[in-house]
Amino acid sequence: MELKIKAQAGSFESSDVLIMVEPQPTGVGRKIELESIVMQQFGDDLLNQIHRDLDALGIDDIRVIINDKGALPPTISARLETALKRSAGLQAGTLT
Repeated sequence: MELKIKAQAGSFESSDVLIMVEPQPTGVGRKIELESIVMQQFGDDLLNQIHRDLDALGIDDIRVIINDKGALPPTISARLETALKRSAGLQAGTLT
């Protein structure tokens, strides 16, 4: 999947997550900025999940900003996938 533009998915509502993605030049790698109300308990798990999801889609050069309000893992994966598809121009939505 080739990312083209900034995009986002989700909301700031309780039990949801807002994810913003921004393509980066080749070779820059991943920059993940995570803010979560459950950071102490699940911060490492959240980061591992994001990396697994990006690995599955073959995305290496990206900036991801995550503001989590206690979303469940499937919600986080769905929001990330939606933001990535919007960035790649495969789905219409916010910031596309």
